Amino acid sequence: MIPARVPRVLRMGPARLTAGLDHCRRLDLPAHRTLHGLVEPRELGELISYANEVDMRGRGGAAFPFARKLRAVADAAGSNGESVVLVNGAEGEPASSKDAMLLTRNPHLVLDGAVLAAEALGAREVVVATAGGEVAEASVAAAVAERRAANVSGGAESRVPIRVVGIKERFISGEGGALVKAVNGEEGIPPGRKKRAATSGVDGLPTLLSNTETYAQLALLAECGPQKYAAVGTAKEPGTILLTVSGGAAEGAVIETPTGALLADVLAMCEADIGDGVLIGGYHGAWLSADAVETAVISREGMKAAGATLGAGIIVPLGESTCALGEAARVASYLAGESAGQCGPCRLGLPDIAKLMNALVEGSGSVDAVRRAVRLVERRGACFHPDGTAKFVLSALDAFEAEIALHLEHGSCGRPVRGVMPMPERAAELEYRLEVDWSRCQGHGLCAHLLPEFVELDDYGFPSFRNVPAWMAKEARRAVDMCPALALRLAGTTGDGHGPGPSRSTGSPLRLVKDGVMKAASVPRLARAGAGGGAAG
Repeated sequence: MIPARVPRVLRMGPARLTAGLDHCRRLDLPAHRTLHGLVEPRELGELISYANEVDMRGRGGAAFPFARKLRAVADAAGSNGESVVLVNGAEGEPASSKDAMLLTRNPHLVLDGAVLAAEALGAREVVVATAGGEVAEASVAAAVAERRAANVSGGAESRVPIRVVGIKERFISGEGGALVKAVNGEEGIPPGRKKRAATSGVDGLPTLLSNTETYAQLALLAECGPQKYAAVGTAKEPGTILLTVSGGAAEGAVIETPTGALLADVLAMCEADIGDGVLIGGYHGAWLSADAVETAVISREGMKAAGATLGAGIIVPLGESTCALGEAARVASYLAGESAGQCGPCRLGLPDIAKLMNALVEGSGSVDAVRRAVRLVERRGACFHPDGTAKFVLSALDAFEAEIALHLEHGSCGRPVRGVMPMPERAAELEYRLEVDWSRCQGHGLCAHLLPEFVELDDYGFPSFRNVPAWMAKEARRAVDMCPALALRLAGTTGDGHGPGPSRSTGSPLRLVKDGVMKAASVPRLARAGAGGGAAG
């Protein structure tokens, strides 16, 4: 069964990546071979030449030249060294569904491209990393089993080993370094220092790491040859591209379109209400105004001219029924919660930005305060996440200037926040809430010292709290444990601040509450005695 999060497939122009999907829910191996034939192995030099001829770029967002990746892995592996081909199917962007669609409905096209690269490199194995749920993972695993069964029956499928790895899905899970760490069995967060997968990736081996769509494109390029492949699209960026359209679109879909198509035509196909703007490139992308949308062209070059970045092909029209500023603040809060929490800009800066954005929605705060907070995180993070969040927020401030003025003058723009910006269902599990028993709190302030990002003290030293993301739960529990007045407890929320919390207990308030289950927490001896010079609460 196709999961609900994978939208229907539409197309403008010829069907390539989506060929056959109007007739089949999922292309099994016989159906795939009928459409695309058996893949013939290619020499490494031939694949590199093909990729160079059509200037093939990665489709995961960075648009890195694929031929250079192939050459870098081959050079790092040497003549007798091992390498690995890694398929990045960890679609952490809530507004993107193209990887999930390919893995669920057309997995063999992705595997064909990965196997082509593996055979050309002499790689040890192909690893497919998925984070799109059980259905996508099961579809890929079934595709691998179909290939094995075909060989047992006398078929001629490649015998390169293929391994499927399911990893935890979160926004940063698709970052290259985070993905490699997750596949290697480590925590799937970006490494503090940039490491090139081409030099040291899976199991420390040179690794060809590319996006799901990139490998599907490689299979098509080998099947068609450069000349036929370049028969559609623009001269500089030939071929087709997958776009995910959601948000204010009446008919959300994954759309295959030739490069060079007009963004307005794509939105019209989806019956999209543009409203105050269209987000291009996902939650690290930028907003285009309704006027800019009319002339914007679907290509890297075309989007750059319009003031955006195509990225992974994510298009989110807002529509007119929702508060644009409120939607941007929702995304800023989500991005703050998705941080790895391993550097100051993420731990301190992103929650501060989210707080200031929400203050604007409430009609307080100022744009200048948000811009100052953004400047404190730009180019200072351990990974791409702070810079990407900064780009999104700054673009929102520029795009929704008129609406911000309404909020600051009247406290509202008159429209509710309808939640049209896609969010993962698991967002309900991402936050905790600190609660205080005011009959016990003595205003010592240690909780604010331990959690300055989420606890503020009033003029009398008493705390007020903001929701705590899951990556800060350990520190929040520490604040609870160290409160000498035993006044704090930690409750689970739904991620929007309105979830069910614990009822106030008549016994000790020192409880950890998660998923509706209350568990007694240990209390350090010093905290029980109220000793140590500092105090919480």
